[in-house]
Amino acid sequence: MGRAEIVARAQQAAFGKPLVTNVLRSILVEAMLAEALAAEWTWCAADYASCDFVHRDGARLEVKQSAAKQSWHNPDSAPSKPSFDIAERTGRWEGSIWIAEPGRNAEIYVFAYHPVTSADADHREPAQWRFFVAPASLLPPGKSLSLAGVKRLSAEHGFADIASAVETIRSRASA
Repeated sequence: MGRAEIVARAQQAAFGKPLVTNVLRSILVEAMLAEALAAEWTWCAADYASCDFVHRDGARLEVKQSAAKQSWHNPDSAPSKPSFDIAERTGRWEGSIWIAEPGRNAEIYVFAYHPVTSADADHREPAQWRFFVAPASLLPPGKSLSLAGVKRLSAEHGFADIASAVETIRSRASA
């Protein structure tokens, strides 16, 4: 067995089912956004990256996701309550250099929510996700934000219009 077969096997185990575990689901959402966003955005998420995307003008974007139906749910499970991590950080990594700069590590936040709880739920399907875009300056203090809190900050967007929603926030922030 070679590297390609091992990678294919790992990919199937991680992403081969409609419901993807919480720790890997963010990769799916980031991949969706990498496809949707303009070429001016670079997907830079990695182990200790300070944000998920960087615009060519330096604007940083962070993606947070939550889903109503979890990979570990049984058929009788109630939907999970959506919650998004918005905690301020003590600093960030820029390559291998630690910058002690307390605060949020991005100017733009995209909150992605997968509301589908039926048997058709598929975290891999971009059309099933709902997106909300907000500037970091509007985020309240605290460590997490509920879906209701997210909806107070932003209108809901589908996959087809997420890029224009991000661009609107980015252009306002840079003005």
